[in-house]
Amino acid sequence: MILRQLRDTEEDAEAVRTVASAAFDTSRALRGEPAADWPPDRLARIDSRNRHLARTDPGGCWLAVDDVGMPVGTVLSTRREGTWGLALFAVLPRAQRRGIGRELMAAALLYGRACLRGIICGSRDPRAAATYRRAGFTLHPAMRLRGTVDKELKTRLPSLDGAVHEGTARHRDLLDSLDRRTRGGAHGPDHEEMLRHSRLLVVDELTGSGYCYVGADGDVELLAATSRRLAGRLLTAALLSLPEGTEVAVENLTAEQEWAVDVGLAAGLELSNAGYVCLRGMRPPSPYIPSGAFL
Repeated sequence: MILRQLRDTEEDAEAVRTVASAAFDTSRALRGEPAADWPPDRLARIDSRNRHLARTDPGGCWLAVDDVGMPVGTVLSTRREGTWGLALFAVLPRAQRRGIGRELMAAALLYGRACLRGIICGSRDPRAAATYRRAGFTLHPAMRLRGTVDKELKTRLPSLDGAVHEGTARHRDLLDSLDRRTRGGAHGPDHEEMLRHSRLLVVDELTGSGYCYVGADGDVELLAATSRRLAGRLLTAALLSLPEGTEVAVENLTAEQEWAVDVGLAAGLELSNAGYVCLRGMRPPSPYIPSGAFL
């Protein structure tokens, strides 16, 4: 087995996606869930993310290949102003229990050795949870909101208590400031990547500010605000902005995000347990909904 840095190429981006898809579909099968059947635009967005991280964090993104050059495992990690994040960690089922995951994780942790804070959005896989705990992370049980946007959902939600605007690249300083306030480090270049694929909603007024990314596929991907009230307004606006029939998901919610749970339950979304938000050197940021990829 050879461990090498991920390259900013179509081939490496596809290799990462292939490994992750096989590993996660196996986990779904063990839980009795159907395999993911993602549309081409979502696959393109995943490949774009993989190439983005290969450019910004080559020292934290690794691919494991076997003796004939076939990819068998991958890890993607980032450093942003003293905050280290694990964006992806996957090993093919046939290559597990051979130390590959341990070597990949060691390489990613080494990349973040100088960071004061760390964050991982972990799955329910007990082996992954054990790995993160051994690395010194505190495991905070997480929740997920899911459902379909329909007329009833939109009528259940209260009217917005203030303005919410469409965001653009010119809000970058505001976004970075909110990141530093909530999670200790700005996302920096990740905002440029997210703006390519998701809508940005922004609140900026005398009483505070906040932002929220919402994907065309219905995922609320990242939200940060200076107060729970403004965070709730942003999440409500995100749900109201989605077309009817959209399957919506709001993930990685810890107990500190009860404001988000309340909005989701008011909308009639289904609440369930879903893995862990794993933190080191920091308390659960709030009001904040992390992105699984950009954290």
